[in-house]
Amino acid sequence: MRADVVAAARGWLGTPYVHQASSLGAGSNCLGLIRGVWRALYGAEPLVVPAYTPDWGEVGGEELLLAGAQRFLEQSVHEQAGDVLVFAMRSGAVAKHLAIQAETGPEASFVHAYERHGVVESPLTGPWRAKIAGRFAFPRL
Repeated sequence: MRADVVAAARGWLGTPYVHQASSLGAGSNCLGLIRGVWRALYGAEPLVVPAYTPDWGEVGGEELLLAGAQRFLEQSVHEQAGDVLVFAMRSGAVAKHLAIQAETGPEASFVHAYERHGVVESPLTGPWRAKIAGRFAFPRL
């Protein structure tokens, strides 16, 4: 299952960054990548994602990404390939970025849709690790 998650995520590499999009090869943001992998694994998404602005969740400080991950994904205790990573980009800020861990160990990496870069695979370096606010797994089929 986890290898399928990583393969599905890597299939999105090179997709341009487009805010609110979730279309393989045409455009995606970080949430769109997770949604696309979900569709590849399970078919239909569990709910329709409402329109949102780049600052969503900041007003009122709601942890929308973490709450969504807790609702639809399983908590992951140990670092594993295929984990969905939820990042808070600044200390004390709400979580605002999502990714899928592709590799573990000394060559740890993650796949994410990054503004101005598109969907890329990046090293999971210390600064990125420090931003991890949650770690989840796709539910078992």
